[in-house]
This record gives sequence, structure tokens and C-alpha cells, in this order.
Amino acid sequence: MYFGYYILKTPRKQFFKYFNFVKKEKHISSFALYKDIVYSSFKYNISIIDYFKLRFINKTHREREEYVGVGFMYEYQLKMNPKDRRELLENKIKFLGHFRELAGREWATFEMLQQDSALLQRFLEDEKGKVVVKYSRGQCGQQVRVVETGNITGRDLLDLMRQNKFDLIETFVVQHDDLMRIAPRGLNTIRVVTQFISDTDIQIVGVGLRLSIYDSVDNMGAGNIVLPLDLQSGITTDSASYADITKQDIKTHPLTGLDLVGFRVPHWEACKNLAIEAARLTPENKSVGWDIAVTNAGPVLIEGNHDWGHESLQVPMRKGIKRKLLQFVI
Repeated sequence: MYFGYYILKTPRKQFFKYFNFVKKEKHISSFALYKDIVYSSFKYNISIIDYFKLRFINKTHREREEYVGVGFMYEYQLKMNPKDRRELLENKIKFLGHFRELAGREWATFEMLQQDSALLQRFLEDEKGKVVVKYSRGQCGQQVRVVETGNITGRDLLDLMRQNKFDLIETFVVQHDDLMRIAPRGLNTIRVVTQFISDTDIQIVGVGLRLSIYDSVDNMGAGNIVLPLDLQSGITTDSASYADITKQDIKTHPLTGLDLVGFRVPHWEACKNLAIEAARLTPENKSVGWDIAVTNAGPVLIEGNHDWGHESLQVPMRKGIKRKLLQFVI
């Protein structure tokens, strides 16, 4: 059943790009590669694209057993985050209302702006000179736009939101100077995955630093990078990885030229505490990937993901997390 689904959902262009790359790099025949992909999909319950993204071609059987793929994560997150409990994380308007004290920014709906001209004007006159408009159910950084407010009227802003189906506006988050210095193109976030066991027992499953390169959105799917972090210190421990396997891991940022390994995330303890506090506020969703931005004043909560990407932790960590997740399955 899973394999049929994997075939149907495999992006053909991406598959052949990765297939031909691996075939050339590893000097492996098409038959041998197809065979290993199909075998791995059945044996380890991974999707066809997982085979490439998780770098299975470089893994031993024992290493492969430690990785979780699409199939495992679907069942795991279905158990941990039941579909009827996900609305809080899927709807950004409800999310911001629920986590208002942790969000660290002002926000309003399109309807609120329409009904309150003074509120609309406050966003236009915000000292940062920028606002962020979004579709409240957008995923993976899509349907998000940063708007310069210096030469735009309230009517123009409302028209833009209406035309693009943006139903949410937020004040712009200015990230910490250290993060701006190393990766200035977009808002960079910390991904912290938590597991809620009880109100007094919330564990951090894994962490990673997502940095923008050319895109204002820091998601790996937008061509950006992710770095492994030491949980205790918040220091990057290894080179950065792309989602695209045809790109080599890097140790310096392509735009700024700054070293990526050994970078210390500012306000690290506060970042972890923020994720734990957020997890405590939504116990009905037990496995959540929190995206946290860091400002000079401290961390702020950007969003929570019930379907946090399994590759976003395993790729930078260069190891699987199956054993860690299985301990939470009752």
C-alpha cells in the first residue's frame, strides 16, 4: 500500500535528477540502483525520494534501520497529533491567538484591518518599515510576503492582500545581529522538535539551525541550508546540508563568506525554554516542530508544525532518530 502511494507521489523531475546524479557519482548501474531503491522502500518504509534525501546510498544496513521515512512519520504523527487536534497548528490565526504571549509580535486579520482604519494605519507606520502578510493556512513558507510600507497606502495594502488571498498581517521580526550578519537574506529560525509526555516531562527530540541563502524563506525546500546544533550549547557542530543532494555540504555561507561551523545561537537556553513552554500549551499535540526566531531581546515563536519534516533533523544530524521516537510509542 505504501509503495504504491510512494510511486504516485514521486516528483518525476526530481527523481531523475537525483537518480542520474547518484548513478554517476557512485558508478552504479541503473538496474542495481532501482533494485536498491525498491528494496529500501519495502524494507525501511521510506518513500522513493526519501532514499535520496536521507542519503541511503551512503548508508549501511544498520544505519538505514535507524532512519524514519514518510511511512513511519505518517503513522507516528497520526498517533501523536490526531487529525482533529491539529487545527491550532494548521491555522496561523488561531495559533497566534493561542500563543500570543510567546509570539513577540503584533498581528491582525484581514477583516480586522477592514473594520479598523486606525489599526491598519498602525501597521503602516510601524518603525520597522515592513510588514509580513500571509495566508493563514499556508505551509512550508509559501504564500508569505514581506511588504515595504514606506510608499504604500492602506487601500493598496488591502488590495494586495485581497488579490493574493492573504488573510493575516504581522509586524516584521528583526532577527538578532549575529544571525543577520551570517545570513542576511531572510528570517532564520531554529527548529526545535519537542515530545510532550506530561506537563512536567517535555523532551527535546532534536534541534537544527535553518539559514537562508538566496530566498527570504529559510525552508530547506526553498533551496536553503540546515545545520546540526549541540543541544546543550547551541553551537553548530558540522557543515550545513541542502535538501538537494546534488549540492555539496558547505562550511561557509555562500553570500557572506562567514564560517558556519562553530556558530553559537544567541539566547540558546531561552530558545529551548520557549519551545518547552509552547509544548506545554498544546498537550493534545504531542510531537511538534517549533520554528523560533531570535531577536536581540530574545527568542519569539514563529509557528508550530505537527508534520515537521523528518529530513530536517536527520539530514543535518547525519543519523536516524527512529530509536528515539520509538521510546515514545506506547
